[in-house]
Amino acid sequence: MNKRTVFRRILHLLRRHAWFIALTVAAAAITVAAQLAVPYLVGCAIDCVAGEGEVDFPSLYRILWGIGACIAVAAVSQYAVSLVNNRVAYRVLADIRMEAFEKLGRLPLKYVDNRSYGEISSVIVADSEQFSDGLLLGFTQLFTGLATIAGVLVIMFSIRWEIALVVFCVTPLSLVVARFISKRTYATFKKQSEVRAEQTAFIDEMVGNLKVVKAYTHEDENGATFAEINERLRLASLKAVFFSSTTNPSTRFVNSVVYAAVALAGALLAISSGGAFSVGNLTMFLSYATQYTKPFNEITEVIAEFQNALACGGRIFALIDEREQPSDANFPALGRAEGNVAMENVSFSYDPERPLIEGLSLTAPAGKRVAIVGPTGCGKTTLINLLMRFYDVNGGKVKVDGRDVRAITRKSLRENYGMVLQDTWLKCATVRENLCMGAENCTEEEMIEAAKAAHAHGLIMRLPRGYDTVIGEEGALSEGQKQLLCIARVMLCRPPMLILDEATSNIDTRTELLVQDAFARLMQGRTCFIVAHRLSTVKNADLILVMKAGNIVEQGTHAELLARDGFYAQIYRAQFEQ
Repeated sequence: MNKRTVFRRILHLLRRHAWFIALTVAAAAITVAAQLAVPYLVGCAIDCVAGEGEVDFPSLYRILWGIGACIAVAAVSQYAVSLVNNRVAYRVLADIRMEAFEKLGRLPLKYVDNRSYGEISSVIVADSEQFSDGLLLGFTQLFTGLATIAGVLVIMFSIRWEIALVVFCVTPLSLVVARFISKRTYATFKKQSEVRAEQTAFIDEMVGNLKVVKAYTHEDENGATFAEINERLRLASLKAVFFSSTTNPSTRFVNSVVYAAVALAGALLAISSGGAFSVGNLTMFLSYATQYTKPFNEITEVIAEFQNALACGGRIFALIDEREQPSDANFPALGRAEGNVAMENVSFSYDPERPLIEGLSLTAPAGKRVAIVGPTGCGKTTLINLLMRFYDVNGGKVKVDGRDVRAITRKSLRENYGMVLQDTWLKCATVRENLCMGAENCTEEEMIEAAKAAHAHGLIMRLPRGYDTVIGEEGALSEGQKQLLCIARVMLCRPPMLILDEATSNIDTRTELLVQDAFARLMQGRTCFIVAHRLSTVKNADLILVMKAGNIVEQGTHAELLARDGFYAQIYRAQFEQ
């Protein structure tokens, strides 16, 4: 996304805060008017002192009171500018973060699967912060700076146009220098933002998997990788800071030339004009020359920050502009499903060049337990993704109660499924809030009953505050304990269809037997899909689907498949026979 496009998007965001921006412009105009009145009054005060014993004290006192009033008005209005600008900048920051976060919920799962979590977090948190900082600084300096430049020019031309013309002709050189440097600054800040996101992603990956890193003594290799990324970030930051830092000294040099030119021209004019151009006028012009050049210095400082803001804004807008999954707002809801699930000639692949599932068909009548087994990478989890519509099929149909899942809302489909996955997830909240996540209107008795059914009530009561204990932090609970809470959560929902993906993999054998009994009661009358590697957990399934390379190669009951002496029998013997 180029700078011009990003800038247009920023202007579109600011349209929502048009009244505040108008207030900023008004306050900036008052600030500039009050500040510009001070040099004029100072010049008049100097002219009140004609010589020794020739001081017009009454006029001088009035002028001094006027200077004090102008300074007070400028201070108050400048405070108002900063206050309003902060409000606008942080509202824009909040809006853009919310828009980016909500966008994640509407993106297809493929977007998240193809990117590291750290990179996405960096865009929403770090890039948006940099974007807001640049925007805030730009507002504060830009409005007052432009108003000051315009106001000083009007006053100087009205007093003495010859000197004003010198200032007007020389000063734009600083803008030429600033523009030359800013073109190179944007690319360096963009590179810095990209490398910073890479570093954030790497840190997130390493911290989240620190046990594995230590188990394989991979600290030195990770340190070397981090050092390499860190060095690239250092070089990118150094280039960005170097180019942005050269802007201000360059413009200050041009402005010093302007000041010297005004002083020389004014002094010569004061000497040769015979009193028409007084010392007070010269002082006034020198003050205005300083005020005129100051905004150029400030604006050139803003340019560097604004280039960074544009680079970060481009990454945020790129996320916001990602293609969403097709909307299903106009489709009807599924309602409470009976649980008849079917797949008809389904084809699917994550990568078009690497086919995974082709021509798959299955039927799962309501209330039946369907087990899915097979070697790693055969497509078991992919099948679950298609049932839940985390991904849409490339060909064929997935049906629930005879209705194509693509013709109903995703929300209503997923409300009819309960899932317990091998990878547990609990949010940082109380046990009560975690258990009631899918059944917010449940009673206390129903919640405790579900916890007891999952054999989680005992461990919950041993926690410091029982059901009101805040959990979710790493290390607070073991993986097995987390999984028991996840099982209790799905038991509380009582959906018509269940998906159990290695749901007891982190539980000890004794507790597994108790939970299996609870699952047996829970599965009665419900359609269940059980993904398992341990065949002992699927013996009692009504139908076992054996997958290999994305296809169902066998299906039947446990006894039928053993009698067939095919692929399932080979897997079974590999697990249970020496």
